[in-house]
Amino acid sequence: MIQVTAFKWVPPFAQGSVRDIRVRWALEEAGLGYDDHLIGPEDKSTPAYRALQPFGQVPAYRDGKVEMFESGAIVLWIAQKSDALMPADEAGRAMVMTWLFAAMNSIEPFVGQLATIDIFNADKGWAKERRPEVEAMVRKRLTDLQTALGDRKWFANDRFSAADILMTHVLRDLRHTDILADYPGLADYVARSEARPAFQRALADQLKPFRAAEAARPELVAG
Repeated sequence: MIQVTAFKWVPPFAQGSVRDIRVRWALEEAGLGYDDHLIGPEDKSTPAYRALQPFGQVPAYRDGKVEMFESGAIVLWIAQKSDALMPADEAGRAMVMTWLFAAMNSIEPFVGQLATIDIFNADKGWAKERRPEVEAMVRKRLTDLQTALGDRKWFANDRFSAADILMTHVLRDLRHTDILADYPGLADYVARSEARPAFQRALADQLKPFRAAEAARPELVAG
């Protein structure tokens, strides 16, 4: 059985963003069953877990044949085994890989910078000075991205693929802002992705232990 590590609980701002959701979603689209192995802060630094995930993050992945970490690599691994996530022809596979890495390398670093400022450093002087420049960079990338998408529904040859899992997850990390509303093509793209049953199942599975933890300890929600 495939096993994916995930956190027992994260603060509300991170719920739906933790990167195990990428792997959960890929497995759901591929029709592959899995177990989630939940870890807490006390587990992240243990030698046993660091042997599986050197940085103490999630997800880590094992399927009886391989052990992996890094969500993008894991999604790509799953995609190579599933026609639902990657076509069989070389040109199609190459385009999926291209857009998958575009999500991680050309879009995510800028979105991540903005999220880091807004969520963790908003009250700091350097962040207030830096934010307009970072937002401008994000908007430039979103403009390019929307142009590239054009009238298509999906990025890689207008066929849903692993690339859309990564791209949607990255764009969802702007949901603490109203920026995406200025890019209706991308906003529609994210909504279309989020409406997929596989995404809805993946999101529900990620949120389930968080809700259980909050029910047991209401002070977690109160902050």
